[in-house]
This record gives sequence, structure tokens and C-alpha cells, in this order.
Amino acid sequence: MTDLAHWPTDTADPSTEREIATETMTLNMGPQHPSTHGVLRLVLELDGEIVVKCTPIIGYLHTGIEKSCEDKTYHKVVPLTDRMDYLAPMLNNYAYCLAVEKLLGLEIPERAMYIRVMMAELTRIASHLVWLGTHAMDLGAMTVFFYAFRERERVLSMYEMLSGVRMMSSYFRIGGVSEDLPFGFEREVRTFLDDMERDRLDEYETLLTSNEIFIERSKGVGYISPQDALDMGLTGPPLRAAGIPWDNRKTCPYGGYEKFDFEIALGTNSDVYDRYKVRIKEMRESVKIARQALEGMPEGRFRAAHPRYTPPDKKMLATSMEALIHHFKYYTEGFHPPKGEVYVATETGKGELGCYLCSDGTPKPRRVHFRGPSFINLESLPKMAVGRPIADLVAAIGSIDIVLGEVDR
Repeated sequence: MTDLAHWPTDTADPSTEREIATETMTLNMGPQHPSTHGVLRLVLELDGEIVVKCTPIIGYLHTGIEKSCEDKTYHKVVPLTDRMDYLAPMLNNYAYCLAVEKLLGLEIPERAMYIRVMMAELTRIASHLVWLGTHAMDLGAMTVFFYAFRERERVLSMYEMLSGVRMMSSYFRIGGVSEDLPFGFEREVRTFLDDMERDRLDEYETLLTSNEIFIERSKGVGYISPQDALDMGLTGPPLRAAGIPWDNRKTCPYGGYEKFDFEIALGTNSDVYDRYKVRIKEMRESVKIARQALEGMPEGRFRAAHPRYTPPDKKMLATSMEALIHHFKYYTEGFHPPKGEVYVATETGKGELGCYLCSDGTPKPRRVHFRGPSFINLESLPKMAVGRPIADLVAAIGSIDIVLGEVDR
């Protein structure tokens, strides 16, 4: 028989409320989760559905690109840059080529300069279109994805016309571009710009800008203060959505951008919705810049005529044995730049992409380092996420617009 005398009894005052202990839950989001835009892993500490702590874990797509550059001659580094932000390969080429040209003191022809600006802006549009389609789909708006990729396909077709490749084109080269614009290319660009300006961008805004569900999922979500944005070194749309007018194309012009008329797209609320509006405005401005480059395209060479640093044209190869020998040496032995170090900062669709080069006078760079905007901007995610529901985290990740190939380079 059980001895009831040893059973515990509750003698506490029933009117006294007991303190209930609570525990947080640790959750892995990614690296396979589709809304992490690649192979980003987030270690989340949750109190119910509220994010208490967010720790980004990177490195799952590490390629060692910067180290690989040290084993390549300068011109052979160009294809490696395509693989960083693989959604905007020509913008990666641009930063690297400008850095090498600064190291060499090499001036490129005006036609090459205009071609570069035009293709950089078309690439910026293509990058923003991928962001727009995937971000909208993350928030439940699938139709926008099909609309955005419809126009991106046209930009990739232009890539193919230029280089024969739809993504990793390596079209920008040290001293200019690899080939001149092919027959019919200018007509394709003009038609694309006309379509974007006339109705395509308006279509995206019709679907999203006044959409009540999209507004509910984005307005006031993912806020970061302007001071925090500056302290963390944010650039691109996340910084400009906070009302800070920093765009390297305008504030520190490079590659001839000082010749073009355009405005810096700005927001005021520094939330997911304003980052969307900034990118829509940037696409409109990119259309304007690309049209100016197309209409003002000068005649002349598409590549600098410098026998030490650039290969000869195909016409010279067909008629000159000396040019053929130089061409062979250029691609096998490279060139010897002067000793020194340089840094060039450009503006991609994601923010400031900087390229640091250190030369020891040999045909291979001693050090190549890229200041990647996705990598820097990603550190703002915990600030945006903590204290908000986990559903808002999906919107915050998308609003930063990261590419893990550039984060993990």
C-alpha cells in the first residue's frame, strides 16, 4: 500500500501567479532553403515565431577565386571574375579591367568606353530583373517572376550576339572589349530599351507597387537606420533606400560615366518596400544611360592599339606574321606591368564592387582582392531580422540581393 504521508503537497497560496519558464528554439534555415538565394545558412534563435538572434554562416560555395588569380596571367583572370556575381558578369569584368588599366596607365578608345557603359547598364537591368522576379516569388507573387525573366532572356541573347556565350561572356577585356558590336546589335538594344521604357517597367509596377499583399509584406519590414547603414559600410540599394545619395557612377565617376545624364535613385524609409522602389527607379535610369551610350556611340577602335598590353586585331593577324607571333606571346606569356598597387571602385547592381591589385612586375598579379557588395551588405541581415517574425526574414534576405558566388569567392 502506498504511504500517502510522503506525497508532496501544494501549500502555496493559489492566488499567487507562478512564473512559467520559457525556452528559445534554435533553427537552421538553409543552406538548402530556396529563400536564402544560394547556399546561405542562417542559425536562428526563435522565441515562438520572433527572431531573437540571427547568425549568417557562409563558405558553402567557396571557390578560391582570389587565390586562383595569383596563378594566372593578367588577361587570364578575366574569366574568373565572371564567376563571382554570376548574375552580372560584365560588371565584374569591368571592375577588374579598370584596375589593370589603372595599373598600366592605359587609356582605352572612346568607342570602347561607350560600349562598356552600354553593356554595364544592360547587365544592371538583367541583374535587377533576376532580383525582382525571385524576390516577388519569395513573397508569393509568381507572375512577376515570368514577366521579369522574359526581359532578362533578351539581355542574355544580346550577350550571345556579342560573345557567343549567354552568361560567362568575358566580353570586357584589358584595353577595351573582345570584339566590336556585331551587325544588328544596335537595333536589338534599341528595341529592348523602347519596350522597357514604354510598358515593361510599368507592368512590374502595376503588379506590385500598389499591391496590398506586397505592401503588407514589405512596408516597415527589414528596417535599418541610416546611421547603421553607414557604420556597416552598406552600399547600393540598401544604402540609397535609407536616403543616402552614394552611387560611384555619380559620386566617383569612372569609365566615362561623367558624360552621361542620370539621377541617383533614393528612398526614405529604409525598408524592403523602398529597396524595391529604388531598384525599379535604377532600371529606369539604366535605360536612360544605355540609350545615351547607344545614340552617342562614336566610331573608331574597340580596343586600345598598344602592342605590349593588347592583342592585335583579326585583320592584322591575317596579314602580318609579326602580329601572329605577338598574339601567341600575349596569350601564353602575358605582359609585365610596372610594380605597384591600385584600387578601383565601381557600382554594380548590388553596390560597390572594388578591385585591389598588387603587382610585383611579373606577368602574374601578386595579390588580387575584391570588395564584394553582397558580402558587406549581408552583415546588415541580423539588424533587419531581430525582433521580427521569421516570415519577415524571407523578405529581408531578398531585399539585400545577395549572390553567394560573390560572397564566398
